[in-house]
Amino acid sequence: MRKRIARIGDLGLEPAEFRVLQRLNDPIKIQNFLDAIPQNFERGGETCLSVREVLKQKRAHCIEGAMLAACALWVHGETPMLLDLKADRDYDHVVALFRRGRYWGAISKTNPPLLRWRDPVYRNLRELAMTYLHEYANRRHQKTLRSYAGPLDLRRFDPSLWVTGAKNCWDVGFALDDLKHYPLITRAQGRHLRLRDSIEREAGALKSFPRPE
Repeated sequence: MRKRIARIGDLGLEPAEFRVLQRLNDPIKIQNFLDAIPQNFERGGETCLSVREVLKQKRAHCIEGAMLAACALWVHGETPMLLDLKADRDYDHVVALFRRGRYWGAISKTNPPLLRWRDPVYRNLRELAMTYLHEYANRRHQKTLRSYAGPLDLRRFDPSLWVTGAKNCWDVGFALDDLKHYPLITRAQGRHLRLRDSIEREAGALKSFPRPE
């Protein structure tokens, strides 16, 4: 279903659910909405919640927030696209893409602040992905981002899978993994990356939502 605008009948959402997405009529509003949703710490096991389940459970992590953002963009006539950021010795990260004119921006759900919103000022996806390189680090303070892939157009999937599905949307994650990934740095460059210093570590330790005990 390659429709330019997703209407309530296309998505299968209830009117109250659809009204939430209608209110998110600007990428900044979408980012603010995601920032306010509690972090999904997956205490009951790994999840990949649909848009409906994110709205219902009021929690999200990166791919879940990215799918909600992409869906909101689609409701307002923008292509629902995801970008995959792949790391070495670390978790991958997924963001929703949008364009303003010829320039790319990103909407992102994370508990720390460093890997979130990117303003639509980047000429191509590689340029945008590179902005995450310095801040993308693991618990040993190593910079771990290595490649990117996308965009993945979510219109290739039935909305019953990723918008209203009651089960986890692993197919979306698998599709991102299967995309051709483009390297951001060489192995030699990776060996010379500086560890985050103490101030950077303090900044990286900031969290919007405390992890439950």
